[in-house]
Amino acid sequence: MTEIDTGVRDERGEWQPRVITPGPLFDWPPRPRAILKWLFGYPGYFFPWPIIVAAIPILTWFFLTPDLSTMKTFKPGWIALIYLRNVALLMIVAGGFHLRFYVQKAQGFKYKYKARWLEKNNSRFLFNNQTWDNMFWSIISGCGVWTAYEVMTYWAYANGHIPYLEWMAHPVYFVLLYLAIHPIHELHFYLGHRLLHMKPLYKAAHHVHHKNVNIGPWSGLSMHTIEHIVYFSCVFLYWILLAHPVHAIYHLQFAGLMAPLGHTGFENLVVKGDSKIPASSDYFHYLHHRYFECNYGGNGITLDKWFGTFHDGSSESHAAMRAKRQKVHG
Repeated sequence: MTEIDTGVRDERGEWQPRVITPGPLFDWPPRPRAILKWLFGYPGYFFPWPIIVAAIPILTWFFLTPDLSTMKTFKPGWIALIYLRNVALLMIVAGGFHLRFYVQKAQGFKYKYKARWLEKNNSRFLFNNQTWDNMFWSIISGCGVWTAYEVMTYWAYANGHIPYLEWMAHPVYFVLLYLAIHPIHELHFYLGHRLLHMKPLYKAAHHVHHKNVNIGPWSGLSMHTIEHIVYFSCVFLYWILLAHPVHAIYHLQFAGLMAPLGHTGFENLVVKGDSKIPASSDYFHYLHHRYFECNYGGNGITLDKWFGTFHDGSSESHAAMRAKRQKVHG
């Protein structure tokens, strides 16, 4: 397919698909209809990708996880199984989108935020290649830390060290906690992300992720090991809260699989002809990679709006951000 374009690009080749509107969850006075549409509309807070990711932990628990009784002791066999399963899930999501967008280049630059392909022959990246660099950090470090946290959680459940929820005894609580994991993750991500932007941690770790100004699916989990330790520490909540192991699996998988979905670099995936589905709808986070000093969280619970770091993608916000950076950096 030729490299056709859709939308408005500025003089730097940056595509500006829309102005971002914060979610209405905390608007005052409340707007129940707007909230329901935002939560369950298409695209919306839960649809399409978050609801698909929410189904994966159920299948994982019943079909791809050893019996809890076998995980009372650390043994290489079941630990390797968990690691390989997590790598396979990441390969399906990140690898699938990478294949479509960056190997097949099936829709060219159509709906791509930056009209440039991923870096090759660039010494900033391991192996002088952005994709190989991103895959290394994602698979070796990312899946390694993700698996380590998951393994420790199973071991703690198996030995009765943390509270175990019998879901049949408390089905309403089980479902409510499951639905709450998405916003809980947004809160944890915002706080951890602000921490990682503090100068010592940025220099030690977070700069690895920010090498990816032009993002691709494998950029999502391309982080230094220190950052992976912070990023996947979301699982600590289930070490103290009454929960079922599937809640912990879900939060870890949400962190691991939504990251590549949020870094595809494309707004939409062209299915057939002019038909399209959202590729990530995360222009909000793309602007963070472009400017570094805005949009630290997600566009759900609007923490950036509250703390004055919100960039809505408008020409006014672009101008304000450029003026701020020029003032700071000269």
